[in-house]
Amino acid sequence: MTRAERPPEPPSASPFEGLSMEAGGDVVAAGGDLEPTLVMDAYRHGVFPWFDAGEPVLWWSPDPRAILPLEDVHLPRRLVRTLRSGRFEIRFDTAFAHVIAACDEDRPDGSWIHDEMRACYLELHAQGHAHSCEAWLDGALAGGAYGVAFGGGFAAESMFHRVRDASKVALASLVDHLRERGFGLLDVQFTTPHLETFGCVEIPRDEYLERVRVVRDMDVTF
Repeated sequence: MTRAERPPEPPSASPFEGLSMEAGGDVVAAGGDLEPTLVMDAYRHGVFPWFDAGEPVLWWSPDPRAILPLEDVHLPRRLVRTLRSGRFEIRFDTAFAHVIAACDEDRPDGSWIHDEMRACYLELHAQGHAHSCEAWLDGALAGGAYGVAFGGGFAAESMFHRVRDASKVALASLVDHLRERGFGLLDVQFTTPHLETFGCVEIPRDEYLERVRVVRDMDVTF
């Protein structure tokens, strides 16, 4: 464990408990503050914030939901060779602010990691909930990924690379780390061609929410 972790302190009556989730509706609520305690409560109920700067907070619970099955992640052969070569040095939580900033750079379709989101996740990191997996090359940050741990679940939020394969190495290393620590769920929210190469699958929201209920009170630490 790289830093002291505090257990989340959800409100006594969670606004996400029993939230009506109609089939096909990915946005399940709007409004409220992007406050770390509320955000952690959202993750513990299968919900996450995603919205544009200056707009009301939108709370998402996609149907279907994309996950990387920790017990059956597929690593392309070339990536396995890269991992075995030891070319990249893997670190955890040594440059979280730099990772989240890098995930915000050079996005041709724009970025959702605006100042309000960044401030929230930096505070979650300070509280021991948000974490980064970093791939370093010759003393420089070459790629990485960050996300949020909630019990035995981990919600991967974004990744980046400055050197070829660096983000893939970071993701593969994150998977190994979560396995070693006893995590039971790796959420990636939406599938992409990149994630499909790792064996990403989509499951119905009801199934995802049931998995969240199983893992959210597991006694594991990042």
